[in-house]
Amino acid sequence: MKTDFLAKRIGRATLALASVAALSLSLSACSSSADKKPAAEETGGGDIKIGLITKTDTNPFFVKMRENAQEQADAEGVELIALAGKFDGDNDGQVAAIENLVSQGVKGILITPNSSTGILEAIASARDAGVLVIALDTATDPEDAVDATFATDNRKAGEMQGAWVKAALGDQVPKVLMLDGTPGGTVDTFRHEGFIKGMGLTEDSPEIAGKEHTNGDQTKAQTAMENLLQRVPDANAVYTINEPAAAGGFTAIQAAAKESQIVIGSIDGSCTGVENVAKGVIGATVMQFPAKMAVDGVKAIVKYAKDGTKPSGFVDTGAELITDKPQPGLDSKDTAWGKENCWG
Repeated sequence: MKTDFLAKRIGRATLALASVAALSLSLSACSSSADKKPAAEETGGGDIKIGLITKTDTNPFFVKMRENAQEQADAEGVELIALAGKFDGDNDGQVAAIENLVSQGVKGILITPNSSTGILEAIASARDAGVLVIALDTATDPEDAVDATFATDNRKAGEMQGAWVKAALGDQVPKVLMLDGTPGGTVDTFRHEGFIKGMGLTEDSPEIAGKEHTNGDQTKAQTAMENLLQRVPDANAVYTINEPAAAGGFTAIQAAAKESQIVIGSIDGSCTGVENVAKGVIGATVMQFPAKMAVDGVKAIVKYAKDGTKPSGFVDTGAELITDKPQPGLDSKDTAWGKENCWG
């Protein structure tokens, strides 16, 4: 009887040791050299993790932002975890990304919100967990839902586009088509409102002859412009939410042989967009500086992680009107300058 009991005890001990050994091997496999994170002394930033959530991972604007955020994170010796919505307007995807990043223990999150209101609950939960949240490019509504916003003054950028288009039309009575972005987005709203103000019009002005939403997508913008030109064949000016929308709109305008009839303005300041200004595809664009947004955002989170200092309020990262057709009374830079500074 004692012999049987002793055998069972030995058997159980052997099984326990085998389980521990298996678990050790499993953990070792999960910590292979391919997955191992740099040691604190190698990174200089310890275990600081920063999250970046963009609207999409394909739009060139957000690609540039991600690239510069990564470069700054590398320079600071911290880890950047970059996530994105599946498409422009994917609020649910961004909510899931916030939850993912909080669970990974990030010190701060940089986000370009797809929905300025739909994302608020997730942001509040992250801040309650001690995570610093900074909006990039797109403000939340209300703006104080985040700790700070680093962005273009989009109303001002819209005004700059509108003022140039108005001046470029000269004595012509405006007949404006508007290729808007995504309904409900603060960037889309602010640029739209700013453009109308820059044109000296109101939302109900008869000079605004047609509007279509494009989600800032080139293909959608081309289709939208084709539809608008069928309804308003004598249009002479086009507002565009961004440069991909401007390129799509121009394709439709060119196909209708109306490129000499219509003045196109835009906002972005990408290298491709500046090249399109030089080619005459776009008359003028308002350059933003997404690299500065991303770099300053990473720096701010690193500072918060190290000494608890929080940024606050709205930080204007600047805008420049780029055109080879300068207009009296409007400050602008030419495309040579634009090519040297695009999306800096």
